[in-house]
Amino acid sequence: MLQKSDSSRARPASIHRRRRRWPVLILLAAVAAGGGYYYYTATAGEPAPQYQTAKVALGDIETTVTAIAKMQPKNYVDVGTQVSGQLRTIDPDVGAVVKKGDLLAEIDPTVYQTRVAGDRASLDNLRAQLAQADAQLTLDRLRNERAQDLLAKQSGSRDAADAARATMQISAAKIDALKAQIAQTQATLEGDLANLGYTKIYAPMDGTVVSITAREGSTLNANQSAPIVLRIADLQTMTVTAQVAEGDIPKITVGTPVYFSTLGLPDRRWRGEVRQIEPTPTIVNDVVLYNVLIDVPNEDLMLMTDMTAQVFFRLGSAKDVPLVPTQAIRHGRDGAASVRVLTPRGPEERAVETGLSNRSVTQVTAGLAPGDTVVVGSSAAAAAAPSGRPRMPPRL
Repeated sequence: MLQKSDSSRARPASIHRRRRRWPVLILLAAVAAGGGYYYYTATAGEPAPQYQTAKVALGDIETTVTAIAKMQPKNYVDVGTQVSGQLRTIDPDVGAVVKKGDLLAEIDPTVYQTRVAGDRASLDNLRAQLAQADAQLTLDRLRNERAQDLLAKQSGSRDAADAARATMQISAAKIDALKAQIAQTQATLEGDLANLGYTKIYAPMDGTVVSITAREGSTLNANQSAPIVLRIADLQTMTVTAQVAEGDIPKITVGTPVYFSTLGLPDRRWRGEVRQIEPTPTIVNDVVLYNVLIDVPNEDLMLMTDMTAQVFFRLGSAKDVPLVPTQAIRHGRDGAASVRVLTPRGPEERAVETGLSNRSVTQVTAGLAPGDTVVVGSSAAAAAAPSGRPRMPPRL
């Protein structure tokens, strides 16, 4: 009886413990089933990788080299002074239009007028001396003739005849010396007259006064340097100086067509062609740049000195040709080009021949036809979650 009672007590306790395990096991099984289902639906329902594509279409293409440029007048003259002195007047203002021969400025002429007057006085004095010497020579010739006649008739001495001849020769030499002094003084006078003329500064060409570097009342010293008074420029034709990197210079030649726009008028295009490529480069921050010069007409005077321009050198262009995005072109080790064409069976590699190319599109000369679909790249969104990480089942 006692054993039966113990057994009957132990059996209900064991049954109770087994009943408490079942809910936990059921919960674990449900969670595992839910995780498996989530993982299956998350992976099995994922779409196949997609492709970024583009159609081969007819269009226009242009290849260019770009550069930044500054503008200067093609023809200009820095007008200076050849003599020293105080700048008395400057007639035109900046922006004034002048003609060749117009009076621009004047330097105080007092010093040069004095020199000219002194030269003329010296010249008059020498000419008077020459007249006196001519008269003396005439007298000496007559005395020499009489002395020689007396010597021939043996009525005079040889010493007297020799002295008369020497006196005549000395008088002739004095005349030659005076003539030389007169010539020298005449040359000095002409030089001083020229310097006096240089005190008036005239326009050497037709143009516009674009700058004035001297001021009225300032003293200009032409002995140390050539002082610049002002600059005259012909603004009807401007020269655009573009700085082109050494890597692009081989693509540009004299005659290459060019167009450019300015910062103030970005929608307007000026056109020209390369006139000159300067052989000596400038180096800016270890970058080698070559100056390329382009002349452009400027009838409306909209282009001004030192304006900044963005220049486009046209290397080639084509119209109504098959074009594909440049990133769709694949290059092999041998340089051959190919693209991936999208077909019902999937992407298919196809060799192509290309023509002009720029950063956005490339001309296809063989291997494709308008309407073909080419693969540009694969869609990253189709292969990854929005966070960019693979989907994982939830943690238990």
